[in-house]
Amino acid sequence: MYKSLNEHYKEKFGCKVYKLSIDAGFTCPNRDGTLGTGGCIFCDSNGGSAFAACGESVTEQLEKAKKRVQQKNKGGKYIAYFQSFTNTYAPVERLRELYFEAIAPEEIVGLAIGTRPDCLPEDVVALLGEINCLKPVSVELGLQTVHPNSVKYIRRGYENEAYFHAVRRLNDAGVEVVTHIILGLPGETPKMAVETTRQAVAAGTDGVKFHLLHVLRNTDLEQEYLDGYFSCLSLEEYAQWLKACIAVLPPDVTVHRITGDGAKRDLVAPLWSGDKKRVLNYLREIL
Repeated sequence: MYKSLNEHYKEKFGCKVYKLSIDAGFTCPNRDGTLGTGGCIFCDSNGGSAFAACGESVTEQLEKAKKRVQQKNKGGKYIAYFQSFTNTYAPVERLRELYFEAIAPEEIVGLAIGTRPDCLPEDVVALLGEINCLKPVSVELGLQTVHPNSVKYIRRGYENEAYFHAVRRLNDAGVEVVTHIILGLPGETPKMAVETTRQAVAAGTDGVKFHLLHVLRNTDLEQEYLDGYFSCLSLEEYAQWLKACIAVLPPDVTVHRITGDGAKRDLVAPLWSGDKKRVLNYLREIL
C-alpha cells in the first residue's frame, strides 16, 4: 500500500482537487545554451506538458483548463500547475507576477511548480516561502536518477548535490517537494531505481512521481531507440520495478504518479503505455 495523491489532497484540502496545467512561456538552461541546446534526451518540444496552451495569459489558461474538467470536479477546487519546461527560470519579479496571478482566484487552493534544482536561487526560494504562507506550494524537481552514467546519458546537466541542496532549502522554507524518478533507464536495474528512490527519501522529498521510460517522437531518445541502443520495459517488468521502489517509501511520502506518459499521438514506445486505463488498473492490482 502507498499514500496516493487523492488521499494527500483530501487530507490537505478536505476535498478532491484537480491540477490545471499552465505554460507560461519559460525555457530551460539545458535548451537556451546556458548548459546545452538539446535539452534532456527524453524531452520533447512541449517541455513536459502536452496540455497547456502557451501564448495565453495565466488567467485565460486557467479558465480554459477548468472548463475541460468541470464535469469531473463538482467541488470546483484546483491547483495551478506551472508544468512546461523550467518554471523558476526567470527574474524573481516576473515570477512574482505569474505566481500571484495564478493563485488569485478563490477556487485555486494551491500552487505547483515544475523546475530544476539548479534554478532555485535564494530570492526565488524566499518568494515560494512567502506564497506558501498564503496558499500551499509544491515544487517538482526532475531528479530522474542518482547514477552518474545515467545522469550523463540523459544530459540532465547538474550534479546530484544540486538536488540535495535544493530539497534542503525548500524544506527549510516550508515548501513541499515532489521528486520525479524514471524507471527503466538504459543500463539501470531495479536495484538502481530503488537506490534513487532511497536517496530522494533521505534527502527529504515529500512526494514522488514515478515515470516509465517512454519514447516520444522528435526527441533524441527516439533515435537511440530506433538504433536499437535499448529496449523499453514490458508492463509486467515495470510493475515489478515500481513495486520495489514503492516498498522503500515511508508511509508519509505521497506517490503523486505511478506512471507517466506523453501524448498518445507522439508515443513511439512502449505502445502498451498508450492504454492508460488498462495500465493503471493493472498497476493498482499489482500494488
